[in-house]
Amino acid sequence: MRIIKLKKDNLFPFLEIISEEADLWAPVKKGDKHAFTIIDDLSKIELETTRTIIPPKKIFTPPTFSMFSISDKGYKEDFSHITKKILFGIHPCDIHGLLTLDSFFKQAYLDPYYLEARKNTLILGLSCWPDEYCFAKSTHTHVIEEGFDLFFTDLKDFFLVWIGSSQGDDLIRLKPELFDEGLKDQDIQTYINWQAERDNAYKWNIKFIALPDLMELKYRDPLWEKLGDACLACGSCSNVCPTCNCYNIMDKQFLGGKDGKIIRHWDACTLEEYSEVAGGENFRKKRSDRLKLWYTHKLQAYISKYGKPSCVGCGRCIATCPVDINVRTVGQALLGEKPDAFWARFNKEVTK
Repeated sequence: MRIIKLKKDNLFPFLEIISEEADLWAPVKKGDKHAFTIIDDLSKIELETTRTIIPPKKIFTPPTFSMFSISDKGYKEDFSHITKKILFGIHPCDIHGLLTLDSFFKQAYLDPYYLEARKNTLILGLSCWPDEYCFAKSTHTHVIEEGFDLFFTDLKDFFLVWIGSSQGDDLIRLKPELFDEGLKDQDIQTYINWQAERDNAYKWNIKFIALPDLMELKYRDPLWEKLGDACLACGSCSNVCPTCNCYNIMDKQFLGGKDGKIIRHWDACTLEEYSEVAGGENFRKKRSDRLKLWYTHKLQAYISKYGKPSCVGCGRCIATCPVDINVRTVGQALLGEKPDAFWARFNKEVTK
């Protein structure tokens, strides 16, 4: 993999050039948080972000979109929501999130809409610095070696740029004079020092390797009832998770009855109606059962099938859940720890 150097002052000129090739998306300020959006003003791009509110999955599987248009002549697949995009500023954990979605939508179940969106989007990753919510080092997703076209490591005065694909190389060739092919020993040492400092900045270490067996051993543990009692079943954890991919499909009929659309929208296994079936039955009516399913998928089932958790340690569930139920809280409870204020709300001991 080729590595080149980009001066800090040359980043925006480069982004301006490549934005002529496709819609440029990047993180911008949204109140006191950040969100990926299409860029019409480069000065709005935020380079120092911890995480966006919603992960980049929204670009590949939008919260709501039309799958088919329907008329009295039949139906037709609708790809109108898909355009050519360049996604800049995506962090390593979120690239791992996309690779997790790939394993589902490109291998287990071929999703033509996801595949088309992936084919039409270039990934330009950007390094990040952990905050109090991040635990990507525990999931080994704080570094990335694949899944990007270009990756920019911010070393204050300059970027090291990893070229991960021929499409990424094509972008460099649009303005090669902005880049420096020759790396000095000092540049390499700066990167080594940065990497060591970043590794030490991670505050949390969750032993994910032990969790699949513990999920099995503690499947009927009172822990789940306690969590279910606290859970609001709002679905926020699923909305902000980079790897959650459940969806529902509904018909939308227009006035006149001849035309309509088939709409796909995000769903979540933590919601009560998700498990409803014909006749009004519900196999997971209890919040504790739905929450346990969510964590079984993240911490056990996905590991059994793919060899890694479907959690990338981004910290969004920690930052978002209004009652502090998250992968870190649950993971540590399964390991027999109760470090968070969350557990102080309960009078009884959590079963170990």
